[in-house]
Amino acid sequence: MWYLALGLVLSVPLLAQDPEIRLVSIASGIVAPTDIQSARDGSGRLFIAQQDGTVRILKAGALLAQPFLDIRSRTRAEGERGLLGLAFPPDYAGKQRFYVNYTDLNGNTVIAMYRAGANPDVADSSSETVLLNIAQPFPNHNGGQLRFGPDGYLYIGMGDGGSAGDPMNNAQNRNSLLGKLLRIDVESDPGRVRIPPDNPFVNVSGARPEIWAYGLRNPWRFSFDRATGDLFIGDVGQDRWEEIDFTPAASRGGENYGWPAAEGQACFRTNCSMQGTALPAAVYGHQSGDCSVTGGFMYRGPGSPGLRGTYLFADYCTGRMRAMRREGDRWVSSVVLTPGGQITTFGEDEAGEIYVGDAGRRTLYRIEGSAAPRITSALVNPATNAPGVVAGSIARAYGLGLFDTPGEVTAPGPGLPITLEGVSVKVDDIAAPVSRVSSRNGVEQVEFQLPFEAAGRSSVTVVVSRNGAAGAPVNVPLAPVQPGLYEGVGRSEDYTVVTVARPLEPGESAYVRATGLGPVSNPPATGAPATFDPLPVVTGKVELTLAGMPCEVEFAVLAPDLVGIYQINFRAPAGAPSGMQDLVASIGGVSSPPIKVAVR
Repeated sequence: MWYLALGLVLSVPLLAQDPEIRLVSIASGIVAPTDIQSARDGSGRLFIAQQDGTVRILKAGALLAQPFLDIRSRTRAEGERGLLGLAFPPDYAGKQRFYVNYTDLNGNTVIAMYRAGANPDVADSSSETVLLNIAQPFPNHNGGQLRFGPDGYLYIGMGDGGSAGDPMNNAQNRNSLLGKLLRIDVESDPGRVRIPPDNPFVNVSGARPEIWAYGLRNPWRFSFDRATGDLFIGDVGQDRWEEIDFTPAASRGGENYGWPAAEGQACFRTNCSMQGTALPAAVYGHQSGDCSVTGGFMYRGPGSPGLRGTYLFADYCTGRMRAMRREGDRWVSSVVLTPGGQITTFGEDEAGEIYVGDAGRRTLYRIEGSAAPRITSALVNPATNAPGVVAGSIARAYGLGLFDTPGEVTAPGPGLPITLEGVSVKVDDIAAPVSRVSSRNGVEQVEFQLPFEAAGRSSVTVVVSRNGAAGAPVNVPLAPVQPGLYEGVGRSEDYTVVTVARPLEPGESAYVRATGLGPVSNPPATGAPATFDPLPVVTGKVELTLAGMPCEVEFAVLAPDLVGIYQINFRAPAGAPSGMQDLVASIGGVSSPPIKVAVR
C-alpha cells in the first residue's frame, strides 16, 4: 500500500556530482583490441578480440599464450578492417557456440558462427558457419559490434559503408543494411538466420526485415544496460560532433538516428529536418582534439558502488573518458578522466565490472571508482515522492551503491535497526534507523526515519554509509510539516481496504496512513514503534477533505506498532458524491497532494 513506483524518481531534483574513477592495468601486450567479452559461463574468463583476427583469453589474471580463436587467414587488419566483434549467446556453457564480425579479404562484412573445441580455452577455427555476407563499398565505416540483447536476439552494428558524408545515402536507405542496427535470430535454429517477427520493417515494402534502427554513420560500439535493458550506441561523427544515442528498453525499434541529414544534434546537410529523428542523449565536439567516440557501458557492478547508474564512454584520439547520467528528464555528461592513449573498446565481465582496451599502450584496464554509496537526489517524502522531509517521519533517498541486486529488504520490525543490509544513515551525527533498502530497474533507494531529535532545525547533514564506507555529506532542509498520504484507505471497523469493488460508504469510518504531520505528544524513542497506550497524538490540527468536503477527523496519531508513519482516522462526509474522489490532508496551512478514494 505504501510503496511508491520507482519510476517517479525522474521528477526528483538530482544532486550533480562527478563520480570518482581510475584505471587499473590488468594485462599488457594486447594488440589493437576491438572487443572485450565475457561468456558468462562462470569461468571468470575475459575474451579479447584483436583486430589481427585472433581472440585472446585473460584467465585468472594471466593472458594465455595460445589464442582462443585464430582466423588471421580470413581477415586483414588494415585501417578500420579486421576482426571487429565477438558475442557469446545466453547459456554459452551449454551451447558452446559463439559469433564473430569481421571483414574478409575483400573487405566485406562477415557474420559467422564458430564452436568451442575440446579444450574450452581453444575454439575450433575450422567450424565456421557464415550467416551473413554484407558488401562494403569503401574500406571504412564497417561498424563491427555484435551483442545479444535482453530479448535473446543478435544485434549487429553496421556503418554507412564509408567514404565521407555517406555519398550513397545508405544510412537512410531502408533497402540497404549499411548505416543500420540489425536484429536477427541466430539461436532458434543454429547455423541459420531467422527474422524476429516483431522487427519494425517486417513486411514493409522497400525495407530489409533485418533492420532494427537506421540513420547511423558508424556505430562502432554499443551496449545494453544489464539492469534495465536500455540501449546505448556510440555513433562516430564526421567533422564536428560525436554522439551517444539512447533508446529505452520499451522501444519497438524503427528509430531514425538522423545521419546523414544530421550529425549530432545539428544539420549535416543543408536545411535538414529533425522531425522524426531520435536525437542523441549526449554530444561532444572536436574542438579539443577529440575525433571519434568509443561507446561504453552503464556501470552496474558491485566493486565500485559510487559509479552505479553512470554510463562511461571515451574518445579514441584523446583518451578522454566521459560519464553520462540521468538528471531529471535529461542526460548530462562530463569529462571525468584524461588518461591519454587510444581507447578502442570497452567490455563488461560477468559481475558487471567494466574494462577498457587501449590500442596505443596495448593494455587492458579495469575501471574502478569509489566504494562509498552516493546520494543522487534531494530527500523526499516517501508517500508523495516530493522533496520535503520532517523530523520523526520516514524519508527516502535515491542513490548509487546502496543495494547490489534487484529486489528489496524491509526491516522486520517492530522497531527499526540502525543498519540494514550494511546500509546506515547519520543525520547530524545521530544514527537514523533504516526501514528499507531496494533496487528496482536500476534505481536504488534507502528509507529511514529522520530522528525526532532533529525537530526545530532548519536543515541537517545526512551521510549514508555502506559496509563502513561513508558517502559524501548532503545538506537537507527540514520542514516543520510536509503532509503526504499513502495510497489506500482502510475501514476502521474491520480493517479491510477500500477498493472500487467495495467502495467507502458516505458517513463510514476509515483511516489513512500518512507522513510529515509533525510533532506528537508522547513521542516514542527514534526507531521505536508507536504505542497504543499512550497514543502519540499529533499536536497540530489535522484537516481532511474528501471530494472537497470536510471530513470529521476522529484522531491523528503515529500509527501504533509502526515507526515514522502517521494514521488519520476519519468519518467520510454523509453527502460525499460517488465515484473516485480526491482525499487531501492539511496541517499548518500545508496540504498534501491528493490520493484517490472510491466512494459508493
